[in-house]
Amino acid sequence: MSYLPAEIPGPEPLFDDEGFWAACQERRLCFQHCTACGHFRHPPRPVCPKCKSFKFQWTEAADEGELFSFTVVHHGAHPAIGPALPYNIAIVRYPSFDDVRVISNVVDVAPEDLRIGMPLGLLWERCGNGMLVPRYKRRE
Repeated sequence: MSYLPAEIPGPEPLFDDEGFWAACQERRLCFQHCTACGHFRHPPRPVCPKCKSFKFQWTEAADEGELFSFTVVHHGAHPAIGPALPYNIAIVRYPSFDDVRVISNVVDVAPEDLRIGMPLGLLWERCGNGMLVPRYKRRE
């Protein structure tokens, strides 16, 4: 069972983020790493915000996420989300990757038990269009 209903559409990769989503389909979470200055960045974009270089490589992230921030949604914007209410939207930080942040969900923690700084581990779920997306679970 997925965290969100299958009717919720999945991502549709665009030019800038197709490398990110391709890695996700291999169950690898990768971030852009500037080969000119070494800065990590997410979401993917063509130019490094630090040095303006177009040169980068994809680097696989360690499983070291932590909860940076979150909100709990009680009123869905679409009828298909109704069965999942309330659900969380989480910002997950990767400390050793220049504090890169990913927006996702924490799937195994009740909304009232979410805590800023909570260690999180990565897991993969299929969404409505069959794409694998990164989600998170509590890591002890």
